[in-house]
Amino acid sequence: MAKDGGKGKPGWASFPLLVKLSPNVPDIAAIARAAEQAGADALTICNTAPAMALDANTGRPVLADGRGGLSGKALHGIALSLIYRAFPAVGIPIVGVGGVKSGRDALDFIRAGATAVQIGTAALRDPWQPFVTLAKMRRGCLAEDGSALSLRELIGAAH
Repeated sequence: MAKDGGKGKPGWASFPLLVKLSPNVPDIAAIARAAEQAGADALTICNTAPAMALDANTGRPVLADGRGGLSGKALHGIALSLIYRAFPAVGIPIVGVGGVKSGRDALDFIRAGATAVQIGTAALRDPWQPFVTLAKMRRGCLAEDGSALSLRELIGAAH
């Protein structure tokens, strides 16, 4: 919920505002701080990175205008770096997005500073992927002594 619980805000403004940040910025921490100061309740990091592909037969762009976005597993390392750099700059939750297709991928985002994780491309390929990832995350939350760690304990642990 919005920081003021929606009090004093008209209609739509009482809903939480999640701001999706692009990877195409020189300083993600500064952009994250600006979004928080402007009233964002949470951040979604990151969007697709500019990319393109050429058709092997024609040598021409696969997409009509030649532009597209890099997503899926190829985006994971970029997103992980952005989450890691934004986390210490803000005090609001971060939703990690980009190339999550395993429990390890999701836990990496959590350890870098994400509070939640979105599964996109992998879920398009296999609608059961979010459930598989969650089960693997649970196994990944076991400490060496066999006790379970909470996800809250893991948020930002890489720092």
